[in-house]
Amino acid sequence: MAGEAPEPREAQPLSEPTAALQPLPHVWRTIFLRLLMCLSIALTFGSEVALAQETSVEAPVVTPYRPSVSTPAALSAPGWLEIEAGWFSANGGALPRREALPYTFKLAFTPDWGIRVDGEAVVLVPDQEGQTVAGFGDTTFVLKRRFAVDDRSAFGLELQVGTVTAEPPFRSSSGRTDYTVNGIYSVDIGDAYHADFNYSLTRLGAVGPAEGRDQKLWAAALSRTLGTRWGIMGEISGTDQTGVARTRQFLLAASFTSKRSVSWDFGVARGMTAASPAWTLFAGVTTFFRLF
Repeated sequence: MAGEAPEPREAQPLSEPTAALQPLPHVWRTIFLRLLMCLSIALTFGSEVALAQETSVEAPVVTPYRPSVSTPAALSAPGWLEIEAGWFSANGGALPRREALPYTFKLAFTPDWGIRVDGEAVVLVPDQEGQTVAGFGDTTFVLKRRFAVDDRSAFGLELQVGTVTAEPPFRSSSGRTDYTVNGIYSVDIGDAYHADFNYSLTRLGAVGPAEGRDQKLWAAALSRTLGTRWGIMGEISGTDQTGVARTRQFLLAASFTSKRSVSWDFGVARGMTAASPAWTLFAGVTTFFRLF
């Protein structure tokens, strides 16, 4: 999904090649995490340059998908490459500590058709000796279709292909290609509230003994605008899979749209089952560049 998943799949044992990974010194770990700040500044500066070149065209408003697990039925503005970048740290629960810099590239061709690429630029996890190691995450490609009901509600359909681009300790996928169909319903409630409901079915490429190959994910989010710049959001989500402990998560976030081209977000998620990360902290930014 666009935002932080309820929880990554349990880390697989280190294979022979990844066992040779060098532990990441604390100073480098700090540098990796602070790359988010540099990237955010670069994205903000870049969007200002892009908008300055488009003085004759009224700029749209960004359409953030992060930081929720669910995604809205709406697409970003056609012709504008929308970029999301962030940081999250998940701790506690049955899974090991995991930190990452997730990213998303969104491009809509029309108000109803678009594509998306989701991934993790850097992932930090502990190895078998408790030392922190770093690597790249997996990558997901998404084709999205919106079906408008009226000017306040719409359905959406996403076809996702999750590819393996990470070594075993850094994966969030099954370890082989995963295929997902995600159904969406979004609706505006009054002048200040908005709700998104997602239900997805993933056909996992690889599973363990006695584990079902189909994984179900559901999410329901309710957001409220506070004036013209601030917003708050709450979401509950979870996964279900035969032979695997179910997960449940509650997420609370706030957003600040500093200008039409930039939206910041931050928040916390609390796991509600033993298989979910106990706590997840996150922050990020969404901006865009005009392509056509």
